[in-house]
Amino acid sequence: MKNRIVMAAVLAALLASTAAAQDAVTYKFENGYPTAAATKSAQDDADLQRALVAYRFWYPTVSVEGIFNGNRSAGINDNEAYGGAAAGPRQVGFTLNSDTPYGSATLDVSKGPMVVELPAGAYIGLVNDHNQGWVLDMGIPGPDAGKGGKHLIVGPDYKGKIPKGYLVGKTPTYKNLLAVRALPVGGDQDKALKALEAIKIYPLANPKQRLKFVDTTKMDMDSTSLKWEDNIQFWQKLNEIIQQEPIVSKFEPMYGLLQALGIEKGKDFKPDDRMTAILEKAARQGRDQLLVSAFDTARTDKLAWPDRKWEWVGLVPGSAQFETASGIDLEARDRWFAQAIVTSPAMFRRTAGAGSLYWLGSRDGTGAWLDGGKTYRLSIPQPVPGKLFWSVTAYDAQTRSEVQTDQDKAALRSLFELKDVSKSEPTELYFGPTAPAGQEGRWIKTVPGRGWFAYIRIYGPDKPAFDGSWKPADFEEVK
Repeated sequence: MKNRIVMAAVLAALLASTAAAQDAVTYKFENGYPTAAATKSAQDDADLQRALVAYRFWYPTVSVEGIFNGNRSAGINDNEAYGGAAAGPRQVGFTLNSDTPYGSATLDVSKGPMVVELPAGAYIGLVNDHNQGWVLDMGIPGPDAGKGGKHLIVGPDYKGKIPKGYLVGKTPTYKNLLAVRALPVGGDQDKALKALEAIKIYPLANPKQRLKFVDTTKMDMDSTSLKWEDNIQFWQKLNEIIQQEPIVSKFEPMYGLLQALGIEKGKDFKPDDRMTAILEKAARQGRDQLLVSAFDTARTDKLAWPDRKWEWVGLVPGSAQFETASGIDLEARDRWFAQAIVTSPAMFRRTAGAGSLYWLGSRDGTGAWLDGGKTYRLSIPQPVPGKLFWSVTAYDAQTRSEVQTDQDKAALRSLFELKDVSKSEPTELYFGPTAPAGQEGRWIKTVPGRGWFAYIRIYGPDKPAFDGSWKPADFEEVK
């Protein structure tokens, strides 16, 4: 009951914020009743408001379906295989990076629990449900703490006995995303990729039915929802998911919202011309609203340092689903899922020793957006306060994926390109369409005519990363 009340409050807040964003409209009434024109306008406006709220709320669900779809397109089918890659720009995904090899799989628990058997080692992993809700962490930030363990993913319908010795995560959906990173200790990417291959994934009922490993490092892959997100395909994909998955009780008000738009479990989705036009308009406007939250929110708590343009990517520290003492932080939720994928409380910690820490830079020191046709210098003070390693990755503002150029790289990393930099003098990095003379090894190529942004990541951050005693410079345009 508590979850339903919370979700009803979320729905009310979303509707109120969406309605407030619309132009003020006065409908004509005669003798207390709406005119025909007023009825049509009011109904169209109400359906658009409902669709905008639904779009923003269900965006993470459709986004994770993009990951599932990308895997399947590469032959990595549900419960049959899992992929791993020393990723780069050819693996298109929302703010993926090339710091560590990634592994991912679609786990379907509709026929029984799935086991993820993680060896001891430097792994960071999690499972999220089909709505990108957190199910469990594994590896260093999880209960196995890097010592290895058998993780059991149990679905909503399972009535069987839970065997002893498993670390259990219960999911409300059938389809779930497994995402695991193997840290390249000492800069050994090949060893880290082999560590991904060593993970065992299988049904609890049949340990011999292990998922096969597929190395996707050299594959061109797209795991985003970009092709769906601004048109009717968004709603078509969402309908497919609603038909496949069980109803999640805490989301009941949001399912009610979808019913008003013609999406209802057990029924065909056949929008007429009027509703199709409204849904397509909502997809375009909803996507743009998310991107404004991602890159241009007016919130001051986004700033990592008051005298810098760098921003916190996650605005709710230590949360699993953007929850606060007074409710769900809706804009923080919008902001995250417009840029990135998956959630976990471990991802948003702001404490020394946390697994990793992210900052977003989309403007130079003057406040201007970063421009792919200009050259910028970024000064990183040394030593960087991290026990493991750090990196700076450049992303295309439109795709929210690594910049794609003939350089075929988008990151500068302390374990690789920057392993020999001074540990006391600032490290100067460069970004632009051409490399400044002599700086080719510390340069990322960008594309004229396209905006871009960067993430600074620190793995195993220390106290100076949080107390203000260490901070990077802003991007500075090189004339």
